[in-house]
Amino acid sequence: MTADPIVRASVHGTATFTVLAVLAAVSDAGPVVVVSVVVDLVLFAAGCLAFVATLLRAADRSRREVLSLPGIWWLSGSAPAGIRRPLLVALGVEIVVALVTASVRPFTGLAFGVLVPVYGLGLVGLWAARMGTFPPRV
Repeated sequence: MTADPIVRASVHGTATFTVLAVLAAVSDAGPVVVVSVVVDLVLFAAGCLAFVATLLRAADRSRREVLSLPGIWWLSGSAPAGIRRPLLVALGVEIVVALVTASVRPFTGLAFGVLVPVYGLGLVGLWAARMGTFPPRV
């Protein structure tokens, strides 16, 4: 795995969410569900903060560079494959795990898992806004 702290945070957050969501879906034990809900809410809040930081940084960079929405949110042409792949895979895993576990046990705390992909998408945008490569503004 890359040494980039945003990529590491994305992968570790996704792994933590996945393990807890699967344990909560399989065991249906109260304490595991509570811990899973807390982690879901923390990751959602971190994703919201990442979105705000992304928008602020992108607004600043847009004065000097031509930023694109696909370049920010999907890393299209703005990130090397070694960065793009783990960030987008983590986001995809979050989406699949959230939908599957919430579907397995509907109307439980596992429904909070659908908030977690905000974390993955927020970190994708944050990486692009901080370190993505975009053409200079003419």
